[in-house]
Amino acid sequence: MLVKTYGSALFGIEAITITIEVNIDKGIQFFLVGLPDSAVKESQQRIEAALSNTGHKYPKQKIVINMAPADIRKEGSSYDLPIAIGIMAASGQIDHKDLEHFIIMGELSLDGGLKPIKGALPIAIKALEEGFKGMIIPKENAPEAAIVSDLKVYGASTITEVVNFLNGTSLIERTQIDSKNDFLASINKYAFDFSEVKGQENIKRALEIAAAGGHNVILIGPPGSGKTMLAKRLPSILPPLTLEESLETTKIHSVAGFLARNTSLVAIRPFRSPHHTISDAGLVGGGTYPQPGEISLAHHGVLFLDELPEFKRSVLEVMRQPMEDRVVTISRARLSVDFPASFMLVAAMNPCPCGYYNHPDQECVCTQGVVQKYLNKISGPLMDRIDLHVEVVPVPFKDLADRSSGEPSQLIRERVIQARKIQEERFSQHQGIYSNAQMTTKMLQVFCEIDQVGINLLKSAMERLSLSARAYDRILKVSRTIADLDGSTDIMTEHLAEAINYRSLDRETWGS
Repeated sequence: MLVKTYGSALFGIEAITITIEVNIDKGIQFFLVGLPDSAVKESQQRIEAALSNTGHKYPKQKIVINMAPADIRKEGSSYDLPIAIGIMAASGQIDHKDLEHFIIMGELSLDGGLKPIKGALPIAIKALEEGFKGMIIPKENAPEAAIVSDLKVYGASTITEVVNFLNGTSLIERTQIDSKNDFLASINKYAFDFSEVKGQENIKRALEIAAAGGHNVILIGPPGSGKTMLAKRLPSILPPLTLEESLETTKIHSVAGFLARNTSLVAIRPFRSPHHTISDAGLVGGGTYPQPGEISLAHHGVLFLDELPEFKRSVLEVMRQPMEDRVVTISRARLSVDFPASFMLVAAMNPCPCGYYNHPDQECVCTQGVVQKYLNKISGPLMDRIDLHVEVVPVPFKDLADRSSGEPSQLIRERVIQARKIQEERFSQHQGIYSNAQMTTKMLQVFCEIDQVGINLLKSAMERLSLSARAYDRILKVSRTIADLDGSTDIMTEHLAEAINYRSLDRETWGS
């Protein structure tokens, strides 16, 4: 008897429907075809044990299973459940008349329990697009898939629950969530707040500018000056995620398997902080079957690289193109996958190996050559792509001992949101552009006009700091953001001067 069940394969952050054809005939052999990987092939042993331990029968006949399209690689253990259901339906243990209406996915334990899968949200979106009425998945993944409100999502804990549901002998309660209210209830839940920061007013100002325009920033200063502490608080002043941004971010985290169990949406902006031993593929994505890397997991959020010079140079250099294009393309012989990568880069580093170069109190033991060699670990092209270079100095004791609270993140965030609203209106006719940091060179000529005094100031700075053409563009973008924060239509000389000041840590002139 031939029976068909339906599952999904993931490619990038999109899903493709897979038809699982199960045919049972005379004989005793088991064949699984359709380009399955090792994890899929091993499903026979898991299914046989799971059926035996839950009181169901595993047919002692010839079983042929085809996973179509046969030219697409199938990977992972999440096909256990649809294969098992197909085997039981083909052997007459399940009424198969409703199977065509469901996408079924889940990994089987040997006791018949269902384990969570990756990518439930993109699978649910694809199921709705292709006209399926429902989806049967492990219970932990149900809230995530139920975001797709027009699709009936059923979360099961065991294969027995699924069998009884399909036979009509018992019901599985449909999972329904109010995604909008759940999202709104979680968008302001941040663990860190700028009110806890003592002193460092100039650094908070720089981070406010970075948040308002979506600019990249590097913090350079001695150990213990607060670089990491400040960076961790940056997401709390970024504008809240929109529902559309939240869905896109959730899809990426779902595909990567990093979405918390029983979670529906990623409601706050991601903050990713990979260790400096990370590989190229770990940062930008990749692998035999491409998976999103840290820059994609930081999509619509912050990528924090602490101890920047300690990262392998090759790792840092592969970020250059995604920082410009805000998407990373992973190409393999058989396929090419695009992962979104629109993130804010926040980097932190010591000024020298000992950490005390240019320190107001501590003496640096590094020679000038050693300092330059340390700074040269960061390439000029990468430094060009960082808009704000900020020197962090140690906090004086009187500020540390001050018991009063600083300005809370909420107040800073309101100013950032107001500046972003100005940018949203400015770029309303430009698709895919949402912040000043995303402006093209052509758009700079329209939105970043400066007077003759500003031109002379910028010319002087370019010559004195030996800045590149890309740095010129960055200064104009940052000055446009500073003007937006001031509510100014035009870029004034003081806005331009402050933006130029944030280039003072360029490697050639720093500390001189």
